[in-house]
Amino acid sequence: MSDQRLETVVIGGSQAGLAVGYHLRQRDLSFVILDEKGRIGDAWRRRWDSLRLFTPGRYDGLPGMPFPGSPSSYPTKNQTADYLEGYARTFELPVRTGVRVDSVSKVGDRFEVIGCDHRLFAENVVVATGAYNSPRVPAFARELDESIVQLHSTEYRNPSQIQEGGVLVVGAGNSGAEIAIELAPHHQTWLSGRDTGQEPTRAGSLPDQLFTPIMWFMATRLTVKTPMGRKLRDHFLDPPRGIPLGRVRRKDFAPAGIERVPRMTGVMNGCPVLEDGRILEVSNVIWCTGFTPDYDWIDLSLPTHNGLPIHDRGIVESCPGLYFVGLPFLYSLSSALLGGVGRDAKHIVDHIVSTRSSRMRNSWPEPAEHTRRDRHQGPMDYSDGHEHPVAGGH
Repeated sequence: MSDQRLETVVIGGSQAGLAVGYHLRQRDLSFVILDEKGRIGDAWRRRWDSLRLFTPGRYDGLPGMPFPGSPSSYPTKNQTADYLEGYARTFELPVRTGVRVDSVSKVGDRFEVIGCDHRLFAENVVVATGAYNSPRVPAFARELDESIVQLHSTEYRNPSQIQEGGVLVVGAGNSGAEIAIELAPHHQTWLSGRDTGQEPTRAGSLPDQLFTPIMWFMATRLTVKTPMGRKLRDHFLDPPRGIPLGRVRRKDFAPAGIERVPRMTGVMNGCPVLEDGRILEVSNVIWCTGFTPDYDWIDLSLPTHNGLPIHDRGIVESCPGLYFVGLPFLYSLSSALLGGVGRDAKHIVDHIVSTRSSRMRNSWPEPAEHTRRDRHQGPMDYSDGHEHPVAGGH
């Protein structure tokens, strides 16, 4: 296992990690970005084929590089993946792909990051893996008949994966609604789950083009520093819940042949059971039930609430040097979106720089008595080329 010392290790090489890398690069700090995927952007490439962003291109750019193409179009998942890959290449960000981080712990005054055959020591660790990366499937799923095809939304790509017969899509948020709409022309489809609501306008519609600037203003300005922003945060995170439908409307389900049904609550004789007691005979179940936070690999007694780390704008005060970025409502609703993550990334890097400067000042040796100048003679001149070394910088 090879050892390396760096100033900062960024874990996660999608939009959040790349935005942090951009600002670290601008400050000329030593860092590396680790990503478990084999290629930058694969987190997007591996989603279902028809997925598009819910914000137009003008709101999807990372710091220093606008999203290419029409500013009013809604990028596909592959266009988003290619943009991220091009972003890392343009700014020459040091991303190591195929490196899954197994643990983060503290050794003395440094963090130890272990993954694959790598062991890195760093003064700062920025976790940019996102909030929900562990697919959530109810325990009773294993009781379904073995003949039923089961896929989580992370595994679903297109209708070709679905066998003949009916489909139950469990989870009526954006993922469930869009996948159900896609499957309905080919299969009898039921959509199960509570109503998450819907945005005032349909993504991509003419009214939406007028309404989106207002929504973006609210998404970026209603921060956790404002009473309304905190109320909005608590609505979505305490407890966590899905966001309103963006592209699909409630009125789209019936014409598409989709039957809205109550929550799935269990299994009987190998078949799904709904909250109203109804039993469905289906051949396929798509779990659009979201994700759960998974930070068990961080061995630092991380304080959490509802599974998410407790922080102040991504700064974990109980563990100096540990940061998070890309979390929902890290600072505002836009914190988990491509176009909003840059502001949070800059705040994190600004904090890294300020603590670094403070650490350097505190470790600067006191000048000997015979070299100390009277304060009235002006400040000491340290321009003789003997710079204080950056701890851990290689």
